Amino acid sequence: MDTLTAAAPQAQTLLQQVQQRAAGTAAGAARTTPAAHGEYLTFRLGAEEYGIDILRVQEIRSYEAPTRIANAPSFLKGVVNLRGVIVPIIDLRLKLCCESAEYNHFTVVIVLNVHGRVVGAVVDSVSDVLELPGDAIRPAPATNASIDTSFILGIGSVNERMLILMDIEALMSAPDMGLMDSYGA
Repeated sequence: MDTLTAAAPQAQTLLQQVQQRAAGTAAGAARTTPAAHGEYLTFRLGAEEYGIDILRVQEIRSYEAPTRIANAPSFLKGVVNLRGVIVPIIDLRLKLCCESAEYNHFTVVIVLNVHGRVVGAVVDSVSDVLELPGDAIRPAPATNASIDTSFILGIGSVNERMLILMDIEALMSAPDMGLMDSYGA
């Protein structure tokens, strides 16, 4: 297992939880309702907290500067070599227009498996793994056509916390990302 930086003992613990829970969930039937009850890895982008399906998470790594790709959009930070696999690194803070994108010892890369492709997502920090019952998830708010919310599954409520639940496959498969071939389904 890759070592994580000093800020990453929490990430290491979360990674172990993710792997254990993903193994248990994968043994059962696959979820067909994206925003139904489930387990979500939570992370921060600026002041907001987000959640993604833990079954998409392969590992959590400390941030290391990737090799830049010429003429790439600003949110595509570059690529890293992850045990022989070239992995594109997307800064979700830049992709989702967060006010700042500071790289510090809390910054991590969530390595994802999206449509069979390995992709890294830079986030400010990881929080925890939460199991959300179906009644804790509300539909995504309706917005005007100029705001793309197609990657938002819903809003999760846990005590006083509000989580924006993301369909990370939809986000990473979007045409403007340039990472995936077109997927019709």
